[in-house]
Amino acid sequence: MISFSIWDMVRHLLTGAGWTIVLSVIAFALGGVMGLIVLFVRISPKAQLRALAMMYIEFFQDTPLLMQFFLIFFGLALFGVDISPLAAATLGLTFFTSAYLAEIWRGCVEALPKGQWEASACLAMNRYEQLRHVILPQALRIAIPPTVGFSVQVVKGTAVASIIGLVEITKTGTMIANATFRPLLVYGLVAAGYFLMCYPLSAFARRIERRLHVAGRR
Repeated sequence: MISFSIWDMVRHLLTGAGWTIVLSVIAFALGGVMGLIVLFVRISPKAQLRALAMMYIEFFQDTPLLMQFFLIFFGLALFGVDISPLAAATLGLTFFTSAYLAEIWRGCVEALPKGQWEASACLAMNRYEQLRHVILPQALRIAIPPTVGFSVQVVKGTAVASIIGLVEITKTGTMIANATFRPLLVYGLVAAGYFLMCYPLSAFARRIERRLHVAGRR
C-alpha cells in the first residue's frame, strides 16, 4: 500500500480534473459546430436528408457512450489507425454531443410559430436567410438554458473515457484508490470534484432560464 496524504490525493485529482475540463470544452465546442450542421440537415426540406440526420441522431442517442468509445478506439485500430485515448474520447464525445444538441436545437426551432417562416417567406427570403435573420436568433433565446444544462452531461460523460485509458479525474481516482486501498475517501473526493465542476453550470442554466422567463412576461 502506498501512503498518500489528503493533499497528495487532491493534487493528483486536480490534474485529472484539468484533463476532464479540457476534454469537456473541446468536445462541447466541436459537438456544437457539428450539431449545428446536423440541425440544418434535420430540418431540411428534403426527406432523404432528414432521414439521414435522424439515423445519425438515433444511433448516437440510442447506443451507450461506452460502446461508442470502444468502436472508435478499437475499431479504428483494426484498420491500422493508431489513435490516442484523448483523440478517441474527443471524437466519441463530439458525436454524442452533436446528436443531442441537434435535437435540443431542433425542438427550439420548431417551438417558434409557423407564422415566422411564412412572414419571412413573404419578404422574399430564401431558406438560408430565413434561418439566419429570423428563425435562429429567436430560437437562440429558447436554446440557451437547455444547452448550458446539457453541458453538465458532457462533463459527466468524460468519466466513461477512463475505460479506454484516458487519465482524467475518474481514472486518476481509480489509480489512487488501488494504490491506497481507501476507495471511500478517494471516490468521495472524485464526486466532490464533479460536483464543483457541474453545479456552477446547473446553477447558471437555472439562472438564465429564470431571467428569460421574466423577460418574456414583460
